[in-house]
Amino acid sequence: MAVDNSKAMMLIIYVENQEKAREFYKKVLAMEPLMDVPGMTEFELGENVLLGIMPDEGISRILEGKVKNLGKSAAVPKCELYLPVDDPDEYYHRLIEAGGTGVVEGKARPWGDYTAYGMDLDGNLLAFSKNMNR
Repeated sequence: MAVDNSKAMMLIIYVENQEKAREFYKKVLAMEPLMDVPGMTEFELGENVLLGIMPDEGISRILEGKVKNLGKSAAVPKCELYLPVDDPDEYYHRLIEAGGTGVVEGKARPWGDYTAYGMDLDGNLLAFSKNMNR
């Protein structure tokens, strides 16, 4: 599937270590990055949807130091990536095997999804979900 970067929505997460995060997401997503250069790694999540991984110091430079303490508290999730997948439990177990933290094992949710929650190496929440009505 070819991504048109001029039209792609990119979700960017900030990480302490780009290389460790790249390897983690390669294992969890079971795919190679679309792009991997110093300062940015990109994975294709869907048609014209990209996940960008940027080191904390990179966004600090871009924002000219005007936002303080980026990435300094893993105790509070920075974001949640809610990812539709065929087998949430498989992704949940891959997250743990890749060094992430399992938070809540998969179960049926009131909104009609079967969802499992985990955290990546930098405290970002990952929700692996499958709609039970489709």
